[in-house]
Amino acid sequence: ARHRAVAPGLGLLVACAIVAWLLSLGIPALSPLVMGVIVGAVVANTVALPDHMAPGITFGARSLLRVGIVLLGFRLSLGDLAALGSDGLIVVAVVVSVTFIGTQVLARVMGVPGDLGLLVATGYSICGASAIAAVDGVIQADEEETAYAVGLVTLCGTLSIAVLPLLAEPLGLAGEAFGTWVGGSVHDVGQVVATAAQDSEEAVAAATVVKLTRVVLLAPMIALIAFRHRRRDRSERDGTEAAGTAHPPLVPLFVVGFLAAILLRSTGVIPPSGLDAIKTAEKVFLTVALVGLGMSVRLDRLRRLGGRPLVLGLAAWVLVAGTAYVGTTLTP
Repeated sequence: ARHRAVAPGLGLLVACAIVAWLLSLGIPALSPLVMGVIVGAVVANTVALPDHMAPGITFGARSLLRVGIVLLGFRLSLGDLAALGSDGLIVVAVVVSVTFIGTQVLARVMGVPGDLGLLVATGYSICGASAIAAVDGVIQADEEETAYAVGLVTLCGTLSIAVLPLLAEPLGLAGEAFGTWVGGSVHDVGQVVATAAQDSEEAVAAATVVKLTRVVLLAPMIALIAFRHRRRDRSERDGTEAAGTAHPPLVPLFVVGFLAAILLRSTGVIPPSGLDAIKTAEKVFLTVALVGLGMSVRLDRLRRLGGRPLVLGLAAWVLVAGTAYVGTTLTP
């Protein structure tokens, strides 16, 4: 009965994900994940979806998202981290920390809602839409705030493809140094490659390693957010909860799976063809999930969030790029 309940909505998500994938082929700056949010929002705001679609859409936006995040872990191995070196790891940690904390401080100063500020901070500091969706799975933010955050990281990531190569020569960056800067400051993996490829293959290699190292930090960040969210909920209940009330897990199961995937990739038992298949499956699951997220968006409510989040997104873009540049120039 449960399978029959989710089938109609899930089928719609898959059909829309195929459309999103095809559209992204014509617009390389927009990954299938981002295009999935756009397609889902367009469908939800132009078509009256029947109620029986809801269970499948919810299943796709929540459960399939977690599967996609686990598969994301297969992109990186412990060997990649070792190749980056201790100096590189320190730079990545500083960039992520400064961007994550600084963006939330800016959000409070600008009066941007707390959950939206947290989503933007995570997206800019880690890996764009995937990180935002992962945090949404923990804090259950408003769909409009989640979509707005995805839109902001997409906008700035797309701008990076055009802007960062123009700044490379004035800033004295080329080759590996330029790639390190790009990997530390651009959000989506596809946008990282598109930006670094305008310099050299050396830049692409450096950018990819630095970027994927940022992705590894998704796990401890999600655990930290889950801990903080759990403590806040406990404080709000202030001892009024009934005995035996379930708490959200301190470390979500999909984060454990994400770390296990990194370890499994590090063993070398998965052949290259298997890793290619997993990478494709990861994109499929995440695209379907983000279509479901897009279908929860209502444009009239999105407009009520106003322009302050846009200013926050641009400020966070400058913050992450500036911090990554300082780290790149200080690294031997």
